Amino acid sequence: MNDKTMYIMSIDQGTTSTRAIIFDHDGQIVASGQKEHEQIFPKSGWVEHDPKEIWKNTRDVVGQALVGAEINRHQLAAVGITNQRETAVVWDKNNGEPVYNAIVWQDTRTQKICDELAGEEGADKYKERVGLPLATYFSGPKIKWILDNVEGAREKAEAGDLLFGNTDSWLLWNLTGGQSGGIHVTDVTNASRTMLMNIDTLDWNEDIAKDMGIPLSMLPEIKSSSEVYGHGRKNDLLIDTPLAGILGDQQAATFGQACFEVGQAKNTYGTGNFMLINTGEDLVRSENGLLTTVAYKIGDNKPIYALEGSIAVTGSLVQWVRDNLGLIKDAPEIEDLAKEVDDNGGLFIVPAFSGLFAPHWRSDARGAMVGMTRFHTKNHIARATLEATAFQSREVLDAMVADAESEGVELSELKVDGGMVMNETLMQFQADILGVPVVRPKVIETTALGAAYAAGIAVGFWDGEQDVIDNWAEDKRWEPAMDDETRDRYLRLWKKAVERTLDWVDEDTEALYS
Repeated sequence: MNDKTMYIMSIDQGTTSTRAIIFDHDGQIVASGQKEHEQIFPKSGWVEHDPKEIWKNTRDVVGQALVGAEINRHQLAAVGITNQRETAVVWDKNNGEPVYNAIVWQDTRTQKICDELAGEEGADKYKERVGLPLATYFSGPKIKWILDNVEGAREKAEAGDLLFGNTDSWLLWNLTGGQSGGIHVTDVTNASRTMLMNIDTLDWNEDIAKDMGIPLSMLPEIKSSSEVYGHGRKNDLLIDTPLAGILGDQQAATFGQACFEVGQAKNTYGTGNFMLINTGEDLVRSENGLLTTVAYKIGDNKPIYALEGSIAVTGSLVQWVRDNLGLIKDAPEIEDLAKEVDDNGGLFIVPAFSGLFAPHWRSDARGAMVGMTRFHTKNHIARATLEATAFQSREVLDAMVADAESEGVELSELKVDGGMVMNETLMQFQADILGVPVVRPKVIETTALGAAYAAGIAVGFWDGEQDVIDNWAEDKRWEPAMDDETRDRYLRLWKKAVERTLDWVDEDTEALYS
């Protein structure tokens, strides 16, 4: 089905916007549509999205992409979905109405729930079974919060009237009919981020769901990442079009970067940063603060696993400098400011806005800007903003290398993607602070591309992983240029800065600012 007149659409439902991108058989972008959605901050540490706005935007961007490509749905071989993981939506299956806003992966309101669940066994209580520590990051505690705090929600859930999904399930249910026969499924990559799926058997863990007070009837059926789940609903732009691929955004980027061999790794620079390394069919349990997750599963094939290091705040730090501080008017301007100085002048920013994720997992941390003197200018702040992304990625890489080396895996280069990889100042500093080459592909929209590949493989548009490998092409490579002594000094200073962020959240901060 590789007719040159046929295409694949990918719906990329991200943290700040929703996009629809149409790809040809060579993996090149034909057209796209994009709409941002509102970021809702009801309280300090709370982050929400309106699921209905996301669904409306999805329909809009699908139309934009079809118009831009000058095609109709008859020329779409399939549609794939990729999505912000861990962002939890709970809705009434009878009327399609969300019972509460989507609670976003960055949200920290569930810390007390996590502490109570952990009890004396600690944050690793479920890690052997699900590959994840108990943390506010994941979906399960968010579901519990909604059921505990939204009036009538628990009663409806126990009556079988409520459904849960990350945004992939929410979109697929609506795309396939909603309350009129919508399909309630997710894929293994999204399920692996809920803290409710057994990482080895790929099914829901009844005991953990019971601990969290979540009826199993709420949970979607777990499918592979590449198969036909259903078809577009009647009276819609995608009527009868196969919906055939789902991958959580970071797994989609890993797939789109053709990281199919054990030891191949990628780092995505988006709202946050997410580094994954392929560990093959073997489950590798991290001893260094990383997550064990499902990388992908193609149809009936065995699942492929990965180790992941998740960083909460990278691109969103640039947004904060723009929107909250007003130092820049648009994101690319951050590089112009940063290039005006040779270094950070001793100024370090640790953006622990939602605590620290991998490899620290410290929910009590909060952001800090340290080393300030009257010498510093907005140029130094801009430089420190970019460098914060590189330093955090180095911490994750160190943990990844420590875990991977025990498995005989070595990392020789890092593939990168996402919006921030167009910032060449950041990419060079990233190579310098990592000490390994950084490689950018020609198509940097690898998240959307990965979901497109999964959908296309399911319907025979592409033959398999080899087509993905053949389509991948290098655009630019940055080689490390920093000497070892300078790198080591930078890293020691960064570690000192991180230490200053710890133990900040306590009874006083909760009493004054919650």
